[in-house]
Amino acid sequence: MSAALAGTGMMSQRTRTRMIERLRVEGIRDERVLTAIAAVPRHIFVEEAMAHRAYEDTALPLILGQTISQPYVVARMIELLHAGRDKLGKTLEIGAGCGYQAAVLAMLTREVFAVERLGQLLTKAREHLKQLKMSHVRLKHADGMKGLPEAAPFDTIIVAAGAAGIPQPLLNQLAPSGRLMIPIGADPQVLCLIERGPQGFVESRFDAVRFVPLLPGVD
Repeated sequence: MSAALAGTGMMSQRTRTRMIERLRVEGIRDERVLTAIAAVPRHIFVEEAMAHRAYEDTALPLILGQTISQPYVVARMIELLHAGRDKLGKTLEIGAGCGYQAAVLAMLTREVFAVERLGQLLTKAREHLKQLKMSHVRLKHADGMKGLPEAAPFDTIIVAAGAAGIPQPLLNQLAPSGRLMIPIGADPQVLCLIERGPQGFVESRFDAVRFVPLLPGVD
């Protein structure tokens, strides 16, 4: 763990510990995921006025009508992607937002690529990850519905926005035995896990969730 992660300023380790205890009570069991979330100082990723709420188990508002995901949902998605595997491997995040989930992923694998369509948010994500000295997270301002073909294939793809269906480019960029996690549907959305097996794609559905919509283009 880097010195930047060890000394995180105004938020005490005790506050983060309570958050991890809540996640355990809510059913998160993967200690690798819990350790990664405990190591990332969530308060630096939220607006200053929201910093006192950073370790609540809730989504919080960001600029441009976006949100930082609820810690439980981040943990649940990554736990499902990690289940039964030694590692996440080469990972693509669609919807980097403020960079929080990318930072958690970066604690679990050395190959993290993250795409964000909103330039202002991407700038903030770069600042946050630089503060944490996470230079191995590669960020790109791009249309997440197209994935990141120049860096494909990916062992893991995680989408932090809700979609009506699974974008074909993301399926195309999934490596053999790879896993894709995406919120699917309108109201409610559900977490959808896609696994690429020798006979094709296998889909499993899990928790109901609520994410901002996955949109095309860049801004």
